[in-house]
Amino acid sequence: MAEGNRTRASEFILMSFSSLPPGIQSLLFLTFLFIYLVTLMGNSLIILATWADPMLHSPMYFFLRNLSFLEIGFNLVIVPKMLGTLLAQDTTISFLGCATQMYFFFFFGVSECCLLATMAYDRYVTICHPLHYPVIMNPRTQARLAVVSWFPGIPVATVQTTWLFSFPFCGTNKVNHFFCDSPPVLRLVCADTAFFEIYAIVGTILVVMIPCLLILCSYTRIAAAIFKIPSTKGKHKAFSTCSSHLLVVSLFYVSSSLTYFRPKSNNSPESKKVLSLSYTVVTPMLNPIIYSLRNNEVKNALGRTFRKALHLKSCIL
Repeated sequence: MAEGNRTRASEFILMSFSSLPPGIQSLLFLTFLFIYLVTLMGNSLIILATWADPMLHSPMYFFLRNLSFLEIGFNLVIVPKMLGTLLAQDTTISFLGCATQMYFFFFFGVSECCLLATMAYDRYVTICHPLHYPVIMNPRTQARLAVVSWFPGIPVATVQTTWLFSFPFCGTNKVNHFFCDSPPVLRLVCADTAFFEIYAIVGTILVVMIPCLLILCSYTRIAAAIFKIPSTKGKHKAFSTCSSHLLVVSLFYVSSSLTYFRPKSNNSPESKKVLSLSYTVVTPMLNPIIYSLRNNEVKNALGRTFRKALHLKSCIL
C-alpha cells in the first residue's frame, strides 16, 4: 500500500449498535444501565460485607472480594462508553482512549482467569486438606496468591496493546464493536500483522488454558475427595462450598470461549457483539447474585451489614 495512504489515527469510531433503530437503542440503553447499576451495587455490597463482617474474614471471601473489585473495574472500562454511544450517539474515542480501554480490558480479563484458578485452589485446599487449611492459606499466602493473580495481566496487556497500536492505520477508522477489542481494531491496520496474530492466538490459548487446566485439576481432586465422603449430607455440604465458584467459572469460560474460539465462518461481527455482552456486561452482574443467593454466610453477612447501617443511621438522627 502506498506510503501516502498510511496514517496515524487520531481517533476511532465505535460502531456499537448503530445499525439498530433508535427505539431499540434506547431500550438497550435502559437495559444496560440497569445491569450496570446492579453490577456496581452488587459487587460493592460483596466488598463491604466481606470487609466489614468478621465472620467473612477467611481466604475464600478475601479472594471473592478481589473478584468483586475486578468485576467493577471490568465494567468501568467498557460499559460507560457503551452507554454514551447508545444515549448521546457519542461514538468517537481517541487513539489514546482506545488503547487505554484495550489495555485494561486485557488486564482485567487475564487477571480474572488467574483469580478464578486461585479460587479453585483455595476450594481444593478446603476440601482435600481441611485440617491444614489455616496453615496453608495463611494471610501471607493469601497476599502472594492475590499478587500472582493480578500481576500476569500487566505484561500481557502491555505487550499486546503497545504492539497493536504501533502499527499504522489507514482507510476507515470505524471499529465494528462496542469497545476497543483486539480483532476489530486489528482489521484497520495496513501492515503485515502475521507475527502479531500468531502471538495473539498463542497468548490467548495460554492465558485461557493454563488457568483452565489448573481449575480442572483442582476440581478433579475435589470430586475424588467428595466421592470418598461416606454420608450424603457430608457430600452435599462439601459440594455446596464449590458450587458458586464452579458456576461462575462455567459462565466466564463458556462465554469467552464462544467469543474467541469460534470458527471465523460462524463468527460475524454482530454475533460476536452479542457474545461479548455475556462476559463483559452480564457475567459481572451475575457473579455477586450467584455468591449471595447460593451462600448463606454472605446472605447473613449482608443482613447484618444492613442492620448495622440502619442502626447507625438511627443513632445519628
